[in-house]
Amino acid sequence: MSDFSLDLNEDQLQIQKWVHDFAENVMRPAAHEWDEREETPWPIIEEAAKIGLYSLDFVANAFSDPTGLGLPLVMEEVAWGDAGIGLAIFGTTLGVAGLMGNGTPEQIAEWLPQCFGTPDKVALAAFGVSEPDAGSDVSSLRSRAVYDEAKDEWVLNGTKTWITNGGIADVHVLVLSVDPELGSRGHASFIIGPGTPGLRQGQKFKKMGIRASHTAEVILEDCRVPGSWLLGGKEKLDARLARAREGKRTGTQAAMSTFEASRPAVGAQAVGIARAAYEYALDYAKERKQFKKAIIENQAIAFKLADMKTRIDAARLLVWRAGWMAHSGKTFENGEGSMSKLFAGETAVWVTEEAIQILGGYGYVREYPVERWHRDSKIYTIFEGTSEIQRLIISRAISGIHIQ
Repeated sequence: MSDFSLDLNEDQLQIQKWVHDFAENVMRPAAHEWDEREETPWPIIEEAAKIGLYSLDFVANAFSDPTGLGLPLVMEEVAWGDAGIGLAIFGTTLGVAGLMGNGTPEQIAEWLPQCFGTPDKVALAAFGVSEPDAGSDVSSLRSRAVYDEAKDEWVLNGTKTWITNGGIADVHVLVLSVDPELGSRGHASFIIGPGTPGLRQGQKFKKMGIRASHTAEVILEDCRVPGSWLLGGKEKLDARLARAREGKRTGTQAAMSTFEASRPAVGAQAVGIARAAYEYALDYAKERKQFKKAIIENQAIAFKLADMKTRIDAARLLVWRAGWMAHSGKTFENGEGSMSKLFAGETAVWVTEEAIQILGGYGYVREYPVERWHRDSKIYTIFEGTSEIQRLIISRAISGIHIQ
């Protein structure tokens, strides 16, 4: 009897079904409305909080699944329901990943509950690295954190952009430069708590897809935070900066630890969108008749669906492998985390485009959901590291060469 199995256990199957039911019965019926409104779907977030889907306990259990598949399973089902609403509900997990990846046990214990709030008073968290002039090139951050020793405070200034929940979050986890000469090795992560003076929302972006998810600038103007809000603490930061100045290895960068933790979950979202489009196109192809037969009886259509299903399953397996490796403490020696996000994101774009082609004119109009899924899918080749950046990471990993 082999120990190897791809079967989900009973707990995983129950969670998968529970989340799927919420996605099918609550998210899908509301998806078109909130896409059109381009607003945060507070009633649905509150409903998710009420049943325990949006809660610290649920996310902690998903994160702690010993197989590493808990969060990817949840994210696939949520994105199958609707990616925009899904990001509105679970965008907080980016802030959580930033906190978990860089915070001390005391900071994690203090701030994690504040990221979610309570069912009666829901809270959100946000994570921010990107800036107007620093997207893929995180080494060129201009936002600064300067330590005021007399007051044991950090003074934060700069503009963050493309931030999920930016400005409306109760807890912001932001990566800023504390030593610009060190580039990305001179970064640190800071918590900015609710109502902190000097932090405000800038421009809110009107997007092509995931429109129910709030994306905006976060502007810091002489924003003062206590020394205890530096994630990891000053002693650890000073030691890391000293090593960097001596040219020694400093470990994982503040932003990278968050991205590495989130890539399988982001890839799973892309798989969910692709699966939604594939299932819809398959049903349509069985029912739609042209020339007195269902269009699926034509190889041109049937082969499209065969390729769609194959790529979706391959993407899911890459996501599951990356999730398992990350949770097992195995090093991504060949960029396996990036592989999962790269392939899943590009699969979602391709599959949703094929779904539109199968539906023809119906696929192009807003009465049918495939055009929304196509719009939603495109961001998965851009955010959390573009496809080009994922290929750069993979190529450096497999070659051992610092490819530019």
